Amino acid sequence: MTDIESVRLSLHSAVLSDLDGSRPKNLARALVYQAEDMSPEAEACADEADFQGSLKEAHSTHQLVELWRRQLTRWDYADKPGWTDTPPRTDERRADVYRLLKLEEATRILLDGLIPVSKAAGSVVISPEHKPWYTPQSQLSRPHYWPAYRRLLADKGWPADAVAALDVATDQVVERLADPTDPEVYQSKGLVVGYVQSGKTANFTGVMAKAVDAGYRLIIVLGGTLNMLRAQTQRRLDMELVGRENILRGADAAESDYADDPAWISDGFVTFGSLPSALGAFDIVRMTTRNDDYKSLLQGITALEFEKREPALPLYDQQNLHRSSARLMVVKKNKTVLSKLVKDLGKIKTPLAEIPVLIIDDESDEASVNTAKPDAQRSAINEQISKLLNMLPRAQYVGYTATPFANVFVDPSDTEDIFPKDFLISLPRPAGYMGARDFHDLDSEIEESERTFANSNEKAHVRDIVDDDEDDTCLQQAMDMFVLTAAMKLYREDVGALGDGYFEHHTMLIHESVRTGVHRELHDRVLSLWSDAGYIGPRGHTRLRKLFENDVAPVSSVRADGHVVPASYDELMPYVGPASMRIGGDDRPIIVVNGDQDLETGEADFDKRPIWKILIGGQKLARGFTVEGLTVSYFRRRAGNASTLMQMGRWFGFRKGYRDLVRLYLGRKETVGRKEMDLYESFQAICLDEEAFRSELHRYSVMVDGRPQITPAQIPPLVSQHMPSLRPTSPNKMYNARLELVRSAGRWEEPTAYPQKGEDLRHNTGLWLPILESLGPQAETFGHHFPEQGVTHRFRALHGTLSAVELLDTLRGLRWEVPDQFPPHLRYISEITESGKVSDWVVLAPQHASTTEAKTVVLGSAGRSYSWFSRDRRADRGPLFGAISDRKHRGVAHRIAGALESAGDAATERLVKERRGVVVLYPIIQSTHQGSIGADRRIDSDKIVMAFTFVAPASAHSANGQVVQFTTISSKPSAIIDVTEIDNL
Repeated sequence: MTDIESVRLSLHSAVLSDLDGSRPKNLARALVYQAEDMSPEAEACADEADFQGSLKEAHSTHQLVELWRRQLTRWDYADKPGWTDTPPRTDERRADVYRLLKLEEATRILLDGLIPVSKAAGSVVISPEHKPWYTPQSQLSRPHYWPAYRRLLADKGWPADAVAALDVATDQVVERLADPTDPEVYQSKGLVVGYVQSGKTANFTGVMAKAVDAGYRLIIVLGGTLNMLRAQTQRRLDMELVGRENILRGADAAESDYADDPAWISDGFVTFGSLPSALGAFDIVRMTTRNDDYKSLLQGITALEFEKREPALPLYDQQNLHRSSARLMVVKKNKTVLSKLVKDLGKIKTPLAEIPVLIIDDESDEASVNTAKPDAQRSAINEQISKLLNMLPRAQYVGYTATPFANVFVDPSDTEDIFPKDFLISLPRPAGYMGARDFHDLDSEIEESERTFANSNEKAHVRDIVDDDEDDTCLQQAMDMFVLTAAMKLYREDVGALGDGYFEHHTMLIHESVRTGVHRELHDRVLSLWSDAGYIGPRGHTRLRKLFENDVAPVSSVRADGHVVPASYDELMPYVGPASMRIGGDDRPIIVVNGDQDLETGEADFDKRPIWKILIGGQKLARGFTVEGLTVSYFRRRAGNASTLMQMGRWFGFRKGYRDLVRLYLGRKETVGRKEMDLYESFQAICLDEEAFRSELHRYSVMVDGRPQITPAQIPPLVSQHMPSLRPTSPNKMYNARLELVRSAGRWEEPTAYPQKGEDLRHNTGLWLPILESLGPQAETFGHHFPEQGVTHRFRALHGTLSAVELLDTLRGLRWEVPDQFPPHLRYISEITESGKVSDWVVLAPQHASTTEAKTVVLGSAGRSYSWFSRDRRADRGPLFGAISDRKHRGVAHRIAGALESAGDAATERLVKERRGVVVLYPIIQSTHQGSIGADRRIDSDKIVMAFTFVAPASAHSANGQVVQFTTISSKPSAIIDVTEIDNL
């Protein structure tokens, strides 16, 4: 960097530091003002022309560009900043920033090219109106821990937009807590929903930093149910929030509980330069340490006493609050531990009603939720949390989870429980995250026979464990993949370009059971396979070469995302020996993590040392705990509900530099008792459940007339269930809500709960058959072009029209296996029919492109042939089907219903009409009945499922934008929340 570049960088740094936290202001004037106190060289750089010239020569990672990236991103992300009404992360917001900076058009174009506006999705917030208190003015009072945390994240390499997004997301939580200085007592309760292993800890660390800056003085973190998870959380908070000075408090560094921690030794813990209280801020006093959970304080109870500079004033008064140290404790969700805390809090002299308290509940759907029946004594952990909330009137409760279903099904009328009455916030999927969607092809329009490593996530990352694996062929292959990917990491460390990185950890997870006896047997099997694998001999190299050529090389060649890939196995071979030595050179390639002292073979402490091992475990590795460097997973354990199963997906997370190497060996179809289970389908189902839940939250988060459409109390009905045997959570947590109506203007809706009894199927077929027979005699080709995707979907279909009343009469007569599924949609169709918002419906019956009789069936007395579709109910033989429709039919239906703009297809455009909806019919013959099709192509009507989907007219919405009506059922009749007339909210 030249001297003038250094001066220019200093000048712009000073200007942007001055603008940080404020509105954008005239840049030219700010440059001149700052340069006056610097040097003649700075004055020469103090104009926009110089800035333009620098930007013309700069690349996207230039230091000057990075300075501006951080500040522009903060302005882009700012939520309701006061200096603009434009929505965040939009071109309009950026234009307002440029206008206030008074930049020339040329400068704007250069900045947009180097620093494009981030269009990443923000958090989705469901919340009643709340009392505003966390304003920019209040945040400027005594900020200390949040600025330090923000700097730490930037120093760790977080992108500017990620830091800005976290800033906004944590604001959204803190502003919904009660004002800690308000004399009026209010207890806020909320829930933050992230993804499994997606950075939820960063969010609640940021919330804690802002909360203590604002005045919260007792922070209780409920850190899971296991010691290892609690310790992991304690270390993270100590390292990134509490800081070195607060930990030592004058003691020698060698006496710290982190004396053997590599990050402590290498100054990886945040530092302030001195105790914060000596810098005009306040200290954080730890009540727990990495190794010690909360213990009864006995005579040391004074450690919980809060200092008051003005004894006559309450602690929450600003004259006391900002001069008092904060207390932090990370507590395991254990009845004994929590009972000690409750008992000690009852002994302190500081009035509990004066203490602003923040309770952060990590993995809040585990143990915290009351599982006892209504009116019975609470379950143990829930009872202790309830006691804390009762004895601490100023306590704010914020739960964090990736599986929220148990939390939203908590009885909303139970004021002593943890129902998130004040807010539910769904965090966006972070950039670089590898989640359930990345192992499935949920939205793929590619035929299964045409899927490749390049276009199919399943083919790239998922490998089957066959039913009969008595010779451990699949397990051996998974272990071979573990060694091969270890060699790939060493190869990338050695010859990779900048950015391939250093891989501190490399792990494989084997999860088959929670039983220690199974772990013992599995340990012996794996150790035997490792001993006989011959990884540095001819036999091992033969297996690895084949696996490289058939799996690793073809996947990485299309998914390496710029990271280096060896041209051949011979190029990789020199790294195989060192890789196998890293894993098993100490004759201990396995770490068993299950609490069995006689069986555990090492400590899975990723903070203390690099770990390149095979991990075998159960419950300890099934929730919350982050398995660093996880590359290969061998998973066969089953679960009874979606929340538990999703939490066991430890292969979700961030896989920087080795995303293409990740492999999931998963148990597929197996017979368990009398049921056929498929773990892959189970994960796909809960992925659909999760995405449907988030999509519905996003849909209902839009304000109507400045007020929320729904409150958290109306969220439970939004939870879907795609696999009948895999409930979202335990049944005893799902009794509080009933969905009454869903308004779905312009949306594709797809019922799946069709009957199974022959008489019901015959009845439904009898209702639909006259409609089928009324369709035109010849199939016509329809299509819709999607310019943003560059694809056109075309298909042949019979078509006709049906009046709104005729369709409603048909739908009212249908029978269903699950009676509660379709009525909310039927009520909506009835509503828009009676109000005249739908005049008629186009009926489409898609016909296969092939004219072979094998895909047709003759129905009705007229003897017409129709295409039929092969679909089956879920693998566990439940009543629900999975996906029924073909995605290529949706564009046409959406266009006819007015939900898409014209794409110029003449046949489709002829059917477009105001107030018109679309019904798409799918005669389904399940695989078990396909042999019943006679030589004359006929089949009994009790073996046909007349399935359908519909798109209501896009204009058929409510006048004020309301989209749902609910009845929320309470366990206490006197507290029933009746919002059937949701328009009155």
